[in-house]
Amino acid sequence: MPAKVILNPYSNRWNAKKRWPEAIAALRAAGVEFELAVTEYHGHATELAEAAVRAGFSPILVAGGDGTLGEVINGLARAQGDGPWGPLGIIPLGTANDLACNLKLPLDLPSAAKVIAAGKTRLMDVNSVNGKYFDNNSAIGLEPFVTSIQVRITWMRGVLRYLTAAVLGILSNPRWQAHMEWDDGQYDGPISLVSVGNCAVTGGLFYMAPHANPFDGKLTFMLGYRSTSLGLFRLLPETMKPEGKFVTLPGIREVHATWLKIKLDRPTPAHADGELFPAEVSELEYRVHPGKIQMLMP
Repeated sequence: MPAKVILNPYSNRWNAKKRWPEAIAALRAAGVEFELAVTEYHGHATELAEAAVRAGFSPILVAGGDGTLGEVINGLARAQGDGPWGPLGIIPLGTANDLACNLKLPLDLPSAAKVIAAGKTRLMDVNSVNGKYFDNNSAIGLEPFVTSIQVRITWMRGVLRYLTAAVLGILSNPRWQAHMEWDDGQYDGPISLVSVGNCAVTGGLFYMAPHANPFDGKLTFMLGYRSTSLGLFRLLPETMKPEGKFVTLPGIREVHATWLKIKLDRPTPAHADGELFPAEVSELEYRVHPGKIQMLMP
């Protein structure tokens, strides 16, 4: 069977649709045979991925961004159960292309097509939150609060949009009281945010779980609290540094675990792979699923 390409034309503010002819040329030049399915609404990529796997298509190729990848992975989970899932390849047509960058996959389309054509895979961990799977990052508190702002910013694109939303979110300075438990620890106290990473980078710029490794069988979470907007502003540039030294600052903690449970005093926005939950939540359970998905990689 040929590959199935799942294209989200809306990715990167319709830029995925504009660049699709380039992707076709790259795939054909690399000798990749494929059939195309185009998403038409939120959640459609999950349905298309499940149907493609059940019909025998392999590999599944995602032409879009990180939100589309997240949807497709949930479709693979439905179709392939205990796994391993995939193979899964990336045609990077999104805004930040976080997973591709974290995996050091090429972002130019001809090189990305060559990686797909080579057919080499590596088993990658997947995380879940309240039963929803994600491949890169999930968060509660300030980070999804910022996401809710950036989706309303329609006059900017790319990293500048994320950065502008972060500034606006920090000015609001939201906070929660949390009870958190994980493999060998717990925390009770105030939080500004909790960011759970399968990978280190989110939003194309922020190292929110700077020492996360998608191949180590662990999820990595960062919990942080700052009492003032000024304190959060001072923290912001530190989260953009790859070395991730900010996790050693007072009020900040980075933990590697296999599970995490969170209870909050009031609901919070939450996201998985940049896609906001339909409703705010006050209880969350995160788990890692080691070596779950066959990623096409160099």
